Amino acid sequence: MSPKKQVPLIKEFSKGIIRENPILRLILGTCPTLALTTSVENGVGMGIAATFVLLGSNLVIAALRKVIPDKVRIPAFITVIAGFVTIVQLLMQTYLPDLNKALGIYIPLITVNCIILARAEMFASKNTVFRSILDALGMGVGYTLAMFIMSSIREIIGNGTFLGMAVPVLSNSPMMILILPPGGFFIFGILVASAQKISETIDKRSGGQDRDFCATAMPDSPACHLCGGCNFGAGGLNKEINMGLNNGKTAGRSDAQ
Repeated sequence: MSPKKQVPLIKEFSKGIIRENPILRLILGTCPTLALTTSVENGVGMGIAATFVLLGSNLVIAALRKVIPDKVRIPAFITVIAGFVTIVQLLMQTYLPDLNKALGIYIPLITVNCIILARAEMFASKNTVFRSILDALGMGVGYTLAMFIMSSIREIIGNGTFLGMAVPVLSNSPMMILILPPGGFFIFGILVASAQKISETIDKRSGGQDRDFCATAMPDSPACHLCGGCNFGAGGLNKEINMGLNNGKTAGRSDAQ
């Protein structure tokens, strides 16, 4: 059974900020997240660049969703995404050369970023242009916000600066471990756990009423089984189905014995 309930427009936008945050809830795009969040400038710059590509690719793919043949949809999606990545890189090379140099290879790699491809495959190719734009903006805001929070913590505590400016007291004895890979994983884990807790708190206060079925929920998709963003994923219908199957297996074993 594939849920088809339409999600309200406001939830279409807001879901990417907390409930389905691409970094902290869906755990996508972790490589650039861990590599570029050593400074706020790099983290936010990457977030804005990815948001621009996400918005442009969602718009075009949603507009052409009925034209693109199903057999070549992935190459078509990558071609569209690559076009917007090229635009971003050319603009950065012209107007923000220092930031472009700092982000390096991670700008071209937006082409195959899991977040961009996931939204193209799971959402833009199945929904209208307007909903796809809202989805892209919400996911982009959530991605940029997560990058900002993580890079702020790592730069302030790990380097004693914020946007390159020294922070009183902390600049004298920064915890250098936080700008190294182990520190990145540590902060990432804390933020993932915090996002999970916040999402669970929201669900408890709303009595689970806000966790509508995602318009693109796929019962056979491992991502849907793990995601707690809607009533199908972890803790929702999928959990109830698994519990029913397990109870059936237990009863079968008891009868056999």
